[in-house]
Amino acid sequence: MRFGIFVPQGWRMDLVGIDPAQHWGVMAGLARRADANRHWESLWVYDHFHTVPIPSEEATHEAWTLMAAFAGVTGRVRLGQMCSCMSYRNPAYLAKVAATVDVISEGRLEMGIGAGWYEDEWRAYGYGFPSAGERLARLREGVEIFRQAWTTGTATLAGEHYQVAGARCWPRPLQGTSAPGSPTNGIPLWIAGGGERKTLRIAAEYADYTNFDGTPEVFAAKSQILRAHCADIGRDFESIVRSANYNVVIGESEAEVAERIDWMAEHYRKAGVPQGVIDAQLPGIKSGPAVGTPEQILERLSALQDLGMTYAITYFLESAYDLSGVELFEAEVLPHLLDLEREEHHERRWHLPHRR
Repeated sequence: MRFGIFVPQGWRMDLVGIDPAQHWGVMAGLARRADANRHWESLWVYDHFHTVPIPSEEATHEAWTLMAAFAGVTGRVRLGQMCSCMSYRNPAYLAKVAATVDVISEGRLEMGIGAGWYEDEWRAYGYGFPSAGERLARLREGVEIFRQAWTTGTATLAGEHYQVAGARCWPRPLQGTSAPGSPTNGIPLWIAGGGERKTLRIAAEYADYTNFDGTPEVFAAKSQILRAHCADIGRDFESIVRSANYNVVIGESEAEVAERIDWMAEHYRKAGVPQGVIDAQLPGIKSGPAVGTPEQILERLSALQDLGMTYAITYFLESAYDLSGVELFEAEVLPHLLDLEREEHHERRWHLPHRR
């Protein structure tokens, strides 16, 4: 199994109480820490503008600005967003931004992309909130523009939602041009979402990676639907890496896990989240596959690995304040699940001559 880790950027109220002047120091420090620990293959941020579980005046730092900044302060770990919203930026422009970040990072960028869902920020930023069908149509057109731009250096599309005519993307990403074994899309493309008719069909056509619900029953069901779409278009299902995101709440004992959940509830109360909203969130947190003792989490993730979930992206709410949960996960879970042979191959595959 392979592992990524989210860096707190404020979206989930995970920088509350920290002076904004210190935010970058906290984020950069955690990025450097992940870079130094070779068990983490990638670090991630969210692409959102307004906080959850409620919109607030707390910080939410912008994803692609952070991608460029992390590229400058790390030298090994791969950099991703889970996931960029296609409609927040013109896709030809975003393809150009991504290509530049790939060059800055010396070929370490991952492109997570989805149709978008957070209506409050859509409307607040003047994007309207089109139907799910339209958002998915934009996603399909956008990933076609990405693929053209990254693999040929230009993109032309007379789409229903996007029209580009010879949009140039030079230099092209380093991935797909300079790195042996690079994916056919150029930058590795993660299609996020589990929509059965459209999103998973787009994933079958374009994705190097998918990212959808990581609970066992849903993951297995979505995987079978993805398999059927791959069969329809003649693509090897096993060529797509299936990933999921996990909120990690880990403790040496069940009592310690309960204490961490109590801390989360209190943290949200201090951030001004209404008690009713907190109460609605807690059952989902408590039932997550990566909530429990190391033994419990290891058992559940091993079962998910058997279902084909081979890339887990982990989130620790408390990591800007307390690293003990991350350290426990690194010591007691990661060593039992990491594919060390795959990890060594990955390092060789993505090596570029000017890597820091």
